[in-house]
Amino acid sequence: MPQTRYIFVSGGVLSGLGKGLITGAISLLLKSTGLKVVPVKCENYLNFDAGLINPIEHGDPFLCADGAETDMDIGTYEMFLNTNLSIDNFITLGQIYKTVIDRERNFDYGGEDVEAIPHVTDEIIRKIKAVGKKDQADVVVVELGGTAGEYQNILYYEASRIMKLKHHDTVVHVHVSYLPTPPHLGEPKTKPTQLSVKQLNSMGIQPDFIVARADRIIDKRRRERFALFCNLEAEDIISSPDVANIYELPLIFDSQNLTQRLRAKLGLKPKKPQLKDWHDFIKKTNQKKIHSAEIAIVGKYFSTGDYHLTDSYRSLVEALRHAAANSRVDLKIREINSQKLNRFNVKKLLAGVDGIIVPIGWGPRGVSGMIQAIRYAREEKIPYLGLCFGMQLSVVEFAQNVAQLKGAHSTEIKPKTAHPVIHIIPAQLRNLKARAYGGTMRLGSWRALVSPKTLAWQIYNRHRGFINKRRGLTEERHRHRYEFNRDYLNRLRKAGLVISARALKEDLVEIIELPRKVHPFFLGTQGHPEYKSRPLFPHPIFIEYLKAASAYHSRGGPPAGEASRMDSSGVK
Repeated sequence: MPQTRYIFVSGGVLSGLGKGLITGAISLLLKSTGLKVVPVKCENYLNFDAGLINPIEHGDPFLCADGAETDMDIGTYEMFLNTNLSIDNFITLGQIYKTVIDRERNFDYGGEDVEAIPHVTDEIIRKIKAVGKKDQADVVVVELGGTAGEYQNILYYEASRIMKLKHHDTVVHVHVSYLPTPPHLGEPKTKPTQLSVKQLNSMGIQPDFIVARADRIIDKRRRERFALFCNLEAEDIISSPDVANIYELPLIFDSQNLTQRLRAKLGLKPKKPQLKDWHDFIKKTNQKKIHSAEIAIVGKYFSTGDYHLTDSYRSLVEALRHAAANSRVDLKIREINSQKLNRFNVKKLLAGVDGIIVPIGWGPRGVSGMIQAIRYAREEKIPYLGLCFGMQLSVVEFAQNVAQLKGAHSTEIKPKTAHPVIHIIPAQLRNLKARAYGGTMRLGSWRALVSPKTLAWQIYNRHRGFINKRRGLTEERHRHRYEFNRDYLNRLRKAGLVISARALKEDLVEIIELPRKVHPFFLGTQGHPEYKSRPLFPHPIFIEYLKAASAYHSRGGPPAGEASRMDSSGVK
């Protein structure tokens, strides 16, 4: 078996530089030369995974097909590589320490005193090598979380140093650092990065490349001076300028010969990358738009103190962008904090939007605002998409205002509701009472049967989204613990709700919708199509949703000949 190569990607000066994007771009470039590339993310926190972390704290946890709840950088890798990753590609210090302690308790160390070095570093190296071996990788690209100099990640850096020492000709270190351009000076300053590289040197690591994040491309003079002070060749200083379209990064890097220099430092012969599909995609994103749509995302995780976040819904935003590029839609996104939305201001805050999305969420905070947004979308016939929590609250809103089930709600929000139209199934309830929160979720890919002659069927059928068209079988990723209560199935159906997909296992409700004669596009899915969307392969649901929103925009409102409002019973 050919020898596996390793690339470590570290960060310096400040966090949030886009190491995940750069790792994804490097992985794509090497894959485009015919190599089998496997990315790995090393996180510093002691959580076992990202499943129980507040999205405001660390962004949108990304859900893998195997049910792993990971960092959103794993989603970035999937988008660039167009491949499914798993828990093996996601390492946390919590996992590492747990494994080491479990081994010590099992006497696997034979009575040794167990220490950070070598036992913890050995486990880090073992996990990195194991994923390469499992996937028969030519190259493993390892992103080190945090920045150089933090005490939390020093063991990851030590592991990379040891690997470089033992495999010096097959290990490359890429350091991503920030070059600020103070307005009063007007030129990028390299001193912060010099200090960051000095920190690396003090740990026994000399980077092979520096990816310089800045507001613009670095000129030749500064590149040469920069390389001199950091002990690199000028050609190994790679500019990573601010870009409006993050998917241009691989092409920007390849234009600086990064692909070939990486191959050379890994001891591989030159090979031209095959990037035609990627060039075509970028060309498509830059084409003149022929449609327009403004989408309101009504979520509860936008606010953090006095600041506003987007990363809490990163996968959703990217999925919309993928579909917009594919359909040549001039997309605008209006982010609305559901805590600030109520029945008195709903028209004002949602005025002029062409579509409304209620995404994932947990707990009662901001729920009333979400329900108001759903009702507004239903009554005004604005294209609506509910994702997971948004699907569940769509059922709640329909039960309350159309089926006339007074007080109907989800038991997650109102445990003693008279009409628990959304509830936790008994098998999961036992785990929840035992506070086994990590074991109460329906996670990973689940298959569902889609009913013919429904909007959901049309969407999957039009874009070859079925994994078995004859059976109407599809598959989406899930991350939730509350379900549609089947005791209310007939009552809600009689009131006009359409159940358009049911899980193959346990017959759980997967997708709900309203008839097209009642609403142009109203769909809620218990799954998460946003986690499967890729730049070159947008998810069918988002393509058709944006198509409906664009049509709404073009018409200036609901379909011609239909009243713009329905009363609370859903009757025109």
